[in-house]
Amino acid sequence: MTRVPELMSAGINVAFGHDCVMDPWYSMGSHDMLEVASMGLHVAQMTSLKGMQQAYDAVTVNGAKVLGLEGYGLEPGCHADLVILQACSPIEALQLKPARLFVIRRGKVIATTPEQQRSIILDGQQQPVSFSTGLL
Repeated sequence: MTRVPELMSAGINVAFGHDCVMDPWYSMGSHDMLEVASMGLHVAQMTSLKGMQQAYDAVTVNGAKVLGLEGYGLEPGCHADLVILQACSPIEALQLKPARLFVIRRGKVIATTPEQQRSIILDGQQQPVSFSTGLL
């Protein structure tokens, strides 16, 4: 593992990725970039709030820069390729392992997952629970 935080501090664009997706070399690969970010932040010891944001960027905007993607982002005129997560922030996306509510490609919904509902039972009564941290 290279010195990711030091490279980022030096202004170098660092992106995380993986190439093995359920293949003979690494059968655990899921092609889930949040999983890649989570693995990267643990291995690189980036578990501070700043580090988690940097790990999230390493699988989103930094990766797009490395690949030279045109039309990437949320600005008008971009391709509208995105995943809507059941999370309020990039930090929550890494902390909560949220549902991928919608996968959108070129502006069309191509996959959906129902919202996760969580509850606990206190004194025999079911109570809804939100694990949202509200951290931005």
